[in-house]
Amino acid sequence: MITKILIANRGEIAIRIIRACRHLGIGSVAVFSDADRGALHVSMADEAYHIGKSPASQSYLVGEKIIAVAKQAAADAIHPGYGFLAENWRFAQLVADAGLIFIGPPAEAIRLLGDKLEARALAEKAKVPVIPGGAVHPDDLAHAKAFAKRCGYPVLVKAVAGGGGKGMRIVQEANELAAALTACGSEAKSAFGDDRVLVEKYVTRPRHIEIQVARDRFGKSVYLGERECSIQRRHQKLIEEAPSVFVDEPLRRTMGEVALKAIAAANYENVGTVEFLVDADRKFYFLEVNTRLQVEHPVTELVTGIDLVKEQIRIAAGEKLSSTQDQIRIKGHALECRICAEDPGNDFLPSAGRIYSYRAPSGPGVRVDSGVVENSEVPPYYDSLLAKLVTYGATRSEAIERMRQALAEFRIAGVGTNVCFHESVMEHPEFLAGRLTTNFVADHFSGGRCTGPADAHLTEAAAVAAALYHYYDSKRIKQINPAAMPSSRWGALARTDGLRNDRRGKP
Repeated sequence: MITKILIANRGEIAIRIIRACRHLGIGSVAVFSDADRGALHVSMADEAYHIGKSPASQSYLVGEKIIAVAKQAAADAIHPGYGFLAENWRFAQLVADAGLIFIGPPAEAIRLLGDKLEARALAEKAKVPVIPGGAVHPDDLAHAKAFAKRCGYPVLVKAVAGGGGKGMRIVQEANELAAALTACGSEAKSAFGDDRVLVEKYVTRPRHIEIQVARDRFGKSVYLGERECSIQRRHQKLIEEAPSVFVDEPLRRTMGEVALKAIAAANYENVGTVEFLVDADRKFYFLEVNTRLQVEHPVTELVTGIDLVKEQIRIAAGEKLSSTQDQIRIKGHALECRICAEDPGNDFLPSAGRIYSYRAPSGPGVRVDSGVVENSEVPPYYDSLLAKLVTYGATRSEAIERMRQALAEFRIAGVGTNVCFHESVMEHPEFLAGRLTTNFVADHFSGGRCTGPADAHLTEAAAVAAALYHYYDSKRIKQINPAAMPSSRWGALARTDGLRNDRRGKP
């Protein structure tokens, strides 16, 4: 049914989908902006087409251009990946109206679950526990105060539309509510074109635990265990693992069955994720449904043995689920660290530039899903994710030890990265004990700053290596290879550990 797929995305997720297409014998079509003309996903796909200027608003977010390219390339289907248009119900409908297959849920399911008010109403109707609260207009302070009084402070004010931490404020006291409403409404209007907000009870120090689900067009559905996603910055995930040390089998079964009720209420099809907040007493509350593939899907793949991208494609093609619930088993433990071009010592601010040295780790139980190579450009226009480092072990301790080794091997020079932050977490006693909450970073890392001391001589070597690179680059030499300078002391340092401290967000 599907012979060629256009991938409406970029970076590591585009490459992940290209690989799944190859395994299934399906052709792949990439799209790219000006900034991504030399990107890895462009060269890996069977075909590639330019779709516009570098800003996403002129390229990856222009659905009409993407559909036109799909028709030009004779693609049968479009896979949106995550981000960009992945949860845009209007785009999903345009794809269907064009006679193409959208590899994801139906447009109506995306619309219902993408609106926090409608999703909340569906969840309540399906007897899924929700956090106390309700919707208000940002100008209606009296109504908001009534909700807040009923819920009890602290409360959370958040945008009805969108996500990713935008349009969200924690309000500790009544005198902070007016300012939070104004700020959230304004931010939500700017980011999503919708200034509606929710006021709901703020669950103090919860865990963020999500259930991976899949449902076919025949009404059969399964849950594939949970992922612990509590380590976050600005409400965006940094480290994920499966299974959660907090979830026992009875709780897993209860949450899984509730998650399936939630997606059935929306007539959902394809792969998705139902997210929950869980308090210290194991009481859980519905948060939202992500109607797409998650960034952290590899950890579920490793502990279940199920390829979620292939599952997406097969469901979209009209096939039945590949497994029944009683066939799904959780085996071992997996961790994922999001390797981002950002400075953890400066509030995780993004870093752009050219990667002039790149070495990914390898070894037993190590998987790297990456969208970059040596000499790749990291543009300022898109998400800062460079790669996903995933490790698997028979136990959590083994997965952590493999992650430590893999992080120590990772070398990325030219842009600041958060590798050292992940190294610090892997050594932290609270993480090792599995005592996690969404406040973990705020509690244990001042501004996300690394805990380990910097080595002065390595910092100096990295600075000299960077200066040499920019000097030669200014003379239009496209690539510098430290191995070509064996007589240079700095070349020798650059070949060994001389670039290590660049991972700490330093030059």
